[in-house]
Amino acid sequence: MAALASTDKLARGRTAHRTSSATGRPGATWALPGLLFFLLFAVVPMAAVAYLSFTDWDGLGTPRLNGGANWSRLVHDPAIAHATVVTFVLLIGNIVVQAPLAILLGVWSAGPQRNRAALSAIFFVPLLLSTAATAVMWRQLLDPNFGVPATLPWLFGGDGNFVGTRNGAIVCLVAVTSWQFIPFHTLLFQASARAIPLTLYQAAEIDGAGRFRQFRSITLPQLRNTIITSSTLMVVGGLTAFDIVLVLTNGGPGTDTATLPFRMYQEGFSSYDMGYASAIAVVLLALSTGISLLLVRVTGYDKMQSTLEGL
Repeated sequence: MAALASTDKLARGRTAHRTSSATGRPGATWALPGLLFFLLFAVVPMAAVAYLSFTDWDGLGTPRLNGGANWSRLVHDPAIAHATVVTFVLLIGNIVVQAPLAILLGVWSAGPQRNRAALSAIFFVPLLLSTAATAVMWRQLLDPNFGVPATLPWLFGGDGNFVGTRNGAIVCLVAVTSWQFIPFHTLLFQASARAIPLTLYQAAEIDGAGRFRQFRSITLPQLRNTIITSSTLMVVGGLTAFDIVLVLTNGGPGTDTATLPFRMYQEGFSSYDMGYASAIAVVLLALSTGISLLLVRVTGYDKMQSTLEGL
């Protein structure tokens, strides 16, 4: 009996050890599929684009190395400098418009208001549309001959060609982009706001805090991590936005709304200068990565802890 018990105990120990090794301390094998996917679809294309930025290539044949000619041209190209300014103007405009509205709508949609679910479902419809379809729809609506300006000329003033002016085109791009993507960021803030414990608000009410004070002292601090995440997504999305510019304004009037992604498209698929377009793509990659890392560093996002800690 003693020998049988000892054998059974040894078997249980071996089983527990195998279970612990398999689930408690997973090795690098578990991460291998994700690493391979990232390597194949991220690292390899980025390396290829970086290589093409030092070549002269029209999209056909074999790329020919031209040293730093593309980069020298990039540094001295006034069109790129202008496109960089336009890109950041649109980026800042989108953040200034989208962030406050998304926070307010997200907090509101997380509450118990009457008809909240139905109104939220209607509000989230733009999120279901593609960017190209959204741009086409708004281009027709803003048409000075057949759209809203022709029906309500007093609202737009002048000849109604609001998209035909520099400031008007920028305002339209910011407005249309915000109309489509505010629902996405609202979803992020809605989920985060619903995770805030009600006990915090109940304690604040006992202390006599009003709604504004609760929003400022409880809601916003609890949404800090989501605000950082949403802002990072806005930055990356704003620096890479292309299709809405192409369809809605085509970089016009003139080159007033030509962004870096739009210039990259023009150089690569209109002028067939893939080498120069690749150099612009590397700049966009560097800007997106650098600003994202700066946000992480400045906000302490990499060291963030749960906002529910200590409750």
